[in-house]
Amino acid sequence: VQLVESGGGLVQPGGSLRLSCAASGSISGSNTMGWYRQSPGKQRELVATISTFGNTNYADSVKGRFTISRDNSKNTVYLQMNSLKPEDTAVYYCKLVHFGTYWGKGTLVTVSS
Repeated sequence: VQLVESGGGLVQPGGSLRLSCAASGSISGSNTMGWYRQSPGKQRELVATISTFGNTNYADSVKGRFTISRDNSKNTVYLQMNSLKPEDTAVYYCKLVHFGTYWGKGTLVTVSS
């Protein structure tokens, strides 16, 4: 199983970005996909997760600003990030839990004026 993230970049405070993560390989049945992030000097933290059935979970720090969604036909998960803040700056990692745990290589999001 491989995960490939895309969509990171530089954005001004208050702006928006949409991250995508495409999973390839032997994936069948239910699974959970999610986004985590890691800032310099900090531990990796949960941003949001979504199950095959659409059940979602968000970190308190992103509730109301970020939306996670997925397209099961494409094995792809998305993270729509609105009202971005400088403290959202981090490397964002995609995670898949499906008979094991898989991580993408990450995509950098920088929120700065």
